[in-house]
Amino acid sequence: MKADIHPNYQPVVFQDHASDFAFLTRSTMTSDETIKWEDGNEYPVVKVDISSASHPFYTGKQKVLDAGGRIDKFKRRYSAGKK
Repeated sequence: MKADIHPNYQPVVFQDHASDFAFLTRSTMTSDETIKWEDGNEYPVVKVDISSASHPFYTGKQKVLDAGGRIDKFKRRYSAGKK
C-alpha cells in the first residue's frame, strides 16, 4: 500500500439542518467547524440537508401517488394474451 495517498479516515458528526438530529460516524469528509459531542470530545461537523430524521419516506409523511391507473393499464395490456 502506498503511503500518503489515502484520505484521513476520522470520526465526524453529521448534523441535519431540517431537524435537530446528529450522529457520529467515521468518514473521510472534513470541515472547519467543530462540535462538542456527548462524550465530551470535539469532532468536525458536516451539515446535511436531509437525513433519516427528516426524509418523508422514513418519517411516514411520504405521499403515495395514484398508481391505480397504471396497474389497470398493465392488467389490460397483459391479460389480453391469456384469453
